[in-house]
Amino acid sequence: MQLGRLGIWYAADKVGGAGAIADFVKTVEGLGYDTLWYPESRGYESFTVGGYMLSQAKTLKLGSSITSIYARDAFTARRGMISLNTLYGDRFILGLGVSHVPMVEGLRGHTYEKPIPAMRSYLNGIMKGETGAESWPIALAALRPLMLKLSAEMTRGALPYNTTPKHTAKAAKALGPDKWLAVEQKVTIETDPARARALGRAELSRYMGLDNYRNSWLEIGFTEADLADGGSDGFIDAMVLWGSAEKVKDGLRAHFDAGATHVAIQPVHAEGDRAARDAIMKALADT
Repeated sequence: MQLGRLGIWYAADKVGGAGAIADFVKTVEGLGYDTLWYPESRGYESFTVGGYMLSQAKTLKLGSSITSIYARDAFTARRGMISLNTLYGDRFILGLGVSHVPMVEGLRGHTYEKPIPAMRSYLNGIMKGETGAESWPIALAALRPLMLKLSAEMTRGALPYNTTPKHTAKAAKALGPDKWLAVEQKVTIETDPARARALGRAELSRYMGLDNYRNSWLEIGFTEADLADGGSDGFIDAMVLWGSAEKVKDGLRAHFDAGATHVAIQPVHAEGDRAARDAIMKALADT
């Protein structure tokens, strides 16, 4: 499987019911995007909604970004990935992640284990006894050096989330030239700074208290002051690109210049504003 240049990252929960999801998938495909990425959510089970979205498209790839290793055992994840690719023409990418303590222990009632050993064990479980497993379309949610190293050793590549071109450059170096580096980037086509940053802070609020992201942000040069009180203007501007379409495209190209092989655009907009979502995707489809 080859991964194209541009994708969309968007939660199926935010889209709505079956009809709205079908329309959204067709819109993404019609705009020429290569892959639609979606997270493990509380509303839809990952493989179920992935299969439904695949059924609504002809060529669009679907990628879980991410499926939690705590949501199903390795055997089930293997069979789910193989089944979706068999049924839908090799268009499914299994993006895996270790999730976060509140989602694992609070929501699911599991014990959150050390990320690297847990992921390595899970990957071993998926690939056990399978020939050609090294070429399967599996990638990892990876931010810091050890998970990036594991991504390079055992999978097709990495799916960094909430990062900057500075991080992309480090990730590209860690992965090497033959791996996928599919970077998520939040965007909004909004030229008013106050409105753009308000949208950005609202979107980022769910991530600000999660240690995985905070540690990564601090590691790439942000400070505790940047992360306080909803995030400094500089931090928000880096996490959510805003401005004219051309300005946002420049920010997306910076990831490619830093070594990204794929950029997944996440539209940021007022809640329920599907017109704004679609307008963002249309404006950036030729990046």
